[in-house]
Amino acid sequence: MASIYDFQATGIDGTPVSLADHRGKVLLIVNTASRCGFTPQFAGLEQLWRDFRDRGLVVLGFPCNQFGHQDPGSEAEIASFCALNYGVSFPMMSKVEVNGPNAHPLYRWLTEAAPGVLGTRAIKWNFTKFLVGRDGQVIRRYAPTDKPEALRADIERALQAA
Repeated sequence: MASIYDFQATGIDGTPVSLADHRGKVLLIVNTASRCGFTPQFAGLEQLWRDFRDRGLVVLGFPCNQFGHQDPGSEAEIASFCALNYGVSFPMMSKVEVNGPNAHPLYRWLTEAAPGVLGTRAIKWNFTKFLVGRDGQVIRRYAPTDKPEALRADIERALQAA
């Protein structure tokens, strides 16, 4: 695959989502979990979405239950939890695996394009973030401990790029 726009996903409501629909936008892709110590980052991700969506940012949440079984609920339960507790209105996808033989193809591509510390490809925990530029290429990978507000300057730069 040449860019993020070559991938498909499934919305949390079960509808197919072509990432090509976001062509020319800046994407922030995050593997999320509802019962994690980093779960409060949903509020910061929602704030980024509200602050920058009119300028071309799309935040995409991908629930994942691979780390400590911290997102065991159904898609409906996850969507309800995110909306009720954090006011999430950015697009959420269906639950995926991000590591191993059943990893979603998007995550295989993301981790190859932006390896982690010491070149590791595996996602280490919930709330690993990937910033993708308007050209569909990964700009940077962020650790789960990187709070959404710390990404603002990088998002600004990506939004200003032609």
